[in-house]
Amino acid sequence: MGASLGEVGEFGLVARVTADLPTAPGVLLGPGDDAAVVAAPDGRVVATTDVLVEGRHFRLDWSSPYDVGRKAAAQNLADVAAMGARPTALLVGFGAPASFPVESAGEIVRGLADEAASCGAAVVGGDVVRSDAVVLSVTALGSLDGRAPVTRAGARAGDVLVVAGLLGGAAAGLAALRAGRPDLAAAAAHRVPSPPYADGVALATAGASAMIDVSDGLTGDLGHVAAASGVGFVVDVAALPRHPAVAEAAAALGADPLEWVLGGGDDHALVATLPSPVPGYAVVGRAVAEPGIAWEGVAGVPAAYDHFA
Repeated sequence: MGASLGEVGEFGLVARVTADLPTAPGVLLGPGDDAAVVAAPDGRVVATTDVLVEGRHFRLDWSSPYDVGRKAAAQNLADVAAMGARPTALLVGFGAPASFPVESAGEIVRGLADEAASCGAAVVGGDVVRSDAVVLSVTALGSLDGRAPVTRAGARAGDVLVVAGLLGGAAAGLAALRAGRPDLAAAAAHRVPSPPYADGVALATAGASAMIDVSDGLTGDLGHVAAASGVGFVVDVAALPRHPAVAEAAAALGADPLEWVLGGGDDHALVATLPSPVPGYAVVGRAVAEPGIAWEGVAGVPAAYDHFA
């Protein structure tokens, strides 16, 4: 067994995990000083943060440390993409017990760095602290490159509704792991989501009026757009893009796949409204003046995830 964090100490850990971190365009000064320096060409920075706690957001008996790093990065980078921005950098707060292996900490950082690199960003700094459980607090930064941010508040009656990415895979994977079926393909979707980062900029460029990433379930997240924009929605449930592993998991576990497609989070698909259809994006619904959301094709819908429910 390799060295523990308690054996190498804070500064030894930082030196090891930052030694080979890749950089990215726009990173003027990376890890190693009191703070990083990241270019902001148009004078604005998109910023978002999330906290992941062992036992609540991930389990190290279900996911490898590398996968935990990928997942922690993905859910933050997806928020940047949902604003129509290009991800540029990650800052990471990391807490773990003194007995936690240095190798595992390095794998978490490697996962963070690889996921960031997949969309042109880089890990530029952070902090480490001793804690009772593994905790990751990740802040993502992004650039709008001269565009206006795409918020939740811009949808208007008559806009079309599109989804970029896939729905239901992460929730199906969580159900598979809880059922002791890590062999099901959906398990991988829970461990490491695949947000459509490039579609954030593409949809913004195409004129998206509102956008959000699906982190807590489509029923809740689309409701946030409706409330912020003062509109309602009619959604064609049959047209929603499902993760290909959902059907297999539903058959194996005897579950209703719509519970995952509509109520499951962590896929980080992007949901956007546009004044008119755009090639490459299938229309799954429309915004209407009447408040509320009508889910065509289903009798009832599951509630979205609530951290304190």
